[in-house]
Amino acid sequence: MCGIVGIVCATSRIDRHLVERMRDSFSYRGPDDSGLWMSESKTICLGHRRLSIIDTSESGHQPMIDDVSGCVIVFNGEVYNYLEIRACLQDKGHHFTTQTDTEVVLKAYLEYGASCVNHFNGMFAIAIWDPGKGRLFMLRDRLGIKPFYYCLSDDRLLFASEVKAINIALGGKAPVNTGLIDHYMSFGYVPGEDTLQAGIKRLLPGHQAFYWPAKGELQVKKYWDIPLQSGEDEGFEYYLTKGRELLNNAIDLRLRSDVPLGIFLSGGIDSSAVVGLLAQRTTERLKTYSVAYDFGKDFNETPYARLVADKFNTEHHELFVKPEAFRDFIPDYVRLMDEPVTESAAISLYFLSQMTTQDVTVVLSGEGSDEIFGGYDLYRYMMLIEKYRKVVGDRGAKLFAQLANLPGMQNSKLGKYLKMSSLPLHQRYKGISTYDDRIKSALYRKEFKQSVENNAVRQKTDDFLMTLFSGRGDDVLSRMLYFDTKTWLVDDLLIKADRMSMAASLELRVPFLDYRLVEFAANMPSRYKVNQGQGKFLLKKMVEGMLPNEIIYRKKMGFPTPLTLMFQGALREYSSDLLLSSTSKVNDFFERATLENILKEHQSGHADHHRVLWQLLVLEEWLRRHG
Repeated sequence: MCGIVGIVCATSRIDRHLVERMRDSFSYRGPDDSGLWMSESKTICLGHRRLSIIDTSESGHQPMIDDVSGCVIVFNGEVYNYLEIRACLQDKGHHFTTQTDTEVVLKAYLEYGASCVNHFNGMFAIAIWDPGKGRLFMLRDRLGIKPFYYCLSDDRLLFASEVKAINIALGGKAPVNTGLIDHYMSFGYVPGEDTLQAGIKRLLPGHQAFYWPAKGELQVKKYWDIPLQSGEDEGFEYYLTKGRELLNNAIDLRLRSDVPLGIFLSGGIDSSAVVGLLAQRTTERLKTYSVAYDFGKDFNETPYARLVADKFNTEHHELFVKPEAFRDFIPDYVRLMDEPVTESAAISLYFLSQMTTQDVTVVLSGEGSDEIFGGYDLYRYMMLIEKYRKVVGDRGAKLFAQLANLPGMQNSKLGKYLKMSSLPLHQRYKGISTYDDRIKSALYRKEFKQSVENNAVRQKTDDFLMTLFSGRGDDVLSRMLYFDTKTWLVDDLLIKADRMSMAASLELRVPFLDYRLVEFAANMPSRYKVNQGQGKFLLKKMVEGMLPNEIIYRKKMGFPTPLTLMFQGALREYSSDLLLSSTSKVNDFFERATLENILKEHQSGHADHHRVLWQLLVLEEWLRRHG
């Protein structure tokens, strides 16, 4: 696990010290080593920070150069099946001088060209300068586990693992994409290719890019996508057996490491399954790590984590985060994330990562299981709405819309679901992390609302979101899972996991996002994912007999953070001072009177506005850095 940066120009000479500053802006991503390579013309420069995982010797130093072709690689992440690829390449006549997966990736590119990615199983962000073709080749893994940002500025292309590095090259002058604040207020993050900083883009998951500096031409291509459901049913026993086989193999591959490993254990089925499967593979005592808040049982999963730790005799460690520590870390959280993301669990994940890295350098987690196996309650609600819509037809849907607009209904939960019931799936489903449009409407200043409606970048993101529903068949659950995998998973959960673990110099691996398991789950009929009100039905059957039923069939908690209580306690004064200050940046977009009312209602206990308050607080901190 590492951090990568680079500048590629047509004719302009690059300042080596600038690239060093970019690279070292995230030194925590690679505390073990750093490197820099510059072309003789000084028009191309690649930088790297290294966290040593595979072949921890000096031979793993990057940028790595192939002496014959002159190709130069910087690589962040892991290709877990590098041993198998290496053997195939040796059969084709390639010789290796290191034991690293980096050299395997470079030789695979030399052998297969851009299609080398079809051989890779892992998490990766890769850049290879190919002097023979006069181009930079860029690549991001299929699910977007590892980040890759880029920016075309004048006659140069900038790229990096984190936005802050690109900002250094731009002199901190990237303007705010104000139109995308509306998407942030809808989702709690900004989905798609564009970021909130104009010109800085994400290379999307499952995409590769080519840049020819001599022509100033950038070409971005999709190389992989989640397959459409085939419509075939192989039978429950087949899926049970195949699912176990794939998950076991995914675990095996992710055990490849030359440094100690641990496991994040929440006590939910996903992380508990990882512990149970790892326990079958080692005689050494596993190390497990849990985090919680001491606010009662609703915010504390440690009893379940202890149950699993005791069953598998792990060396278990617990951490309780205090509200004051949460509050004091918020500015650093926003700085480390680079982008405004309202994932409050990220802060506890940071503290957990800091504790974990004292013992191990690699940790496994259960991230991604809900998005491939259908684990969220919202999926069942949406499927139920779809059934009702089929029964009542268009006339019934119009009736639902009329009822939702009756006095007293507009701000109620019932009114919200009636409005949802009046809309087809592509209009009502906005993903797992969605915010009420009624609050947005009350918050937005008139001028901001008008500017949002006419914003081209916002429209581009709207178009991207619409494409996620087109051509995906009629199966309701499959369409929702696809949408969430392309948005919520990559732009919220995975960015959180990457930033907070890497901030502690810890590599986090996610076996449930092995692309073969993702493809398998996508092809599986939905009734094996959600069955008789049970989400993750197949996974639960896969781990029966290995995990206790009270772990398998307990209610999902999802790393809970007591924000409702904290905005009445430790965050009360902080949020009021931040949001109601005369210099608050959010005043440019939102009505101050509405902000005051939201704070007052929450602090008095008359309403629970913790989600939008957290959203506004993160945005304000971000705007103070970048606005």
